[in-house]
Amino acid sequence: MVTLKDIAAACGISRATVSKVMNGYDDVSQETIQMVRAKTEEMGYLPNLAARSLKTNRTYNLGILFSDELGSGLKHEYFTGILNSFKKDAEERGYSITFISDRPGGRQMTFLEQCYYRNFDGVLIACVDYNDERVRELVTSDLPIVTTDYVFAECSAVMSDNAGGMRTLMEYICNSGHRRIAYIHGEMTAVTRHRLASFYKCCDDFGIASADCIVEKSRYRDPASAAELTKKLMNGRKRPTCILYPDDYALVGGMNCLEQMGYRIPDDVSIAGYDGSHLSEILRPRLTTVSQDTEEIGKIAARLLIDAVENRRTWIPKHVTVPGRLISGETVSRLDG
Repeated sequence: MVTLKDIAAACGISRATVSKVMNGYDDVSQETIQMVRAKTEEMGYLPNLAARSLKTNRTYNLGILFSDELGSGLKHEYFTGILNSFKKDAEERGYSITFISDRPGGRQMTFLEQCYYRNFDGVLIACVDYNDERVRELVTSDLPIVTTDYVFAECSAVMSDNAGGMRTLMEYICNSGHRRIAYIHGEMTAVTRHRLASFYKCCDDFGIASADCIVEKSRYRDPASAAELTKKLMNGRKRPTCILYPDDYALVGGMNCLEQMGYRIPDDVSIAGYDGSHLSEILRPRLTTVSQDTEEIGKIAARLLIDAVENRRTWIPKHVTVPGRLISGETVSRLDG
C-alpha cells in the first residue's frame, strides 16, 4: 500500500509537506500542490480515512442540500455547474460529498437530523426554499454552512452578481436604442428581487417612462409560460421592442412563439436571456445573454465551507459576490434614432 512516505520520496520533498498538501494548508506553493496531487493519483494513494478522522475529529464528508421544486434537478445547468465545481475542489482537498434527503431510508427526518445522522462536517445549500423552517433550523445550528444566492447572517454565502448582471444587460439593450422593454421574470426569490430592482433602476437611469417598463411574472425554466406571456405582450397595445426572459431555457418558448406569430428576431423584435447556458451557444441567431460563472461560485463555496470546517475557532462568515459576463450575441438589434 502506498504511504505518505512513498509520495514524499517520489516527489523529493518531506513527508510533512505532503501531509500539508493532503490537509489543505495554504503555506505550500501551487507548484508543490500540483506535483503532490499528480503523484498521489499516479501512484494510486488512498488515505486511511479512519485514522485521519480519529486524528482530526472530522469525517471528511460534506452534505449538499439541493431541493428543486420545479423538478429539473441536476439537469439545471446553473446548479450542475456549481455542484461539479464544488465536488472537484472538495475532493482535491480530501472530502467526499453526499446529497441530503428528508427521508433517508424511508425515515422522516429534518435536514438537521439527517446531517447529524450522517456526521457531516459541513453543508452546502445550493437550491432550496429558504423560508422552509427546516432550512432555518439547519442554518442556525452549530454546523458550518455555506449558501448560494441567499444570505443568512449566520453562515457564509456565495452569490452570482444578479443585480450587476442585469445592469450590464440592460445597459447594452438601452445603448442599442431600446426604450420599450418587457421583462418576464421568474418566481419572486432573492435572485429575482435583485434582478428586478436592477431592471427598474436602469429604466430610471435611462429616462424610460414607467409605462414602457413592462413586467410580467412567470416561472424559471418554463418555456410554455414564457410563450404565453410573449403572445400577450405582442398582442398588447404597446408592443415591446425588446423582451427579457428569466433564463435561456424559458426564452426558447418565447422565441418559438415569436416565430410562429411571424416575427423575425432581431429585425422585428429583440430578445435576451440570462445564464449563458449551452443553449446560448447553439441557438441561431446567437443568443444575447449573461453568463454566470458557475465554476468560480462552486470553487469559492467549497473553499469557504472547508475553511469553516477546519478553522471553526477563528471562522467568520464571508459573503462573496461573483460577477457574470455579457454575451452580446445577435438577438438584440440596434435601433436607429
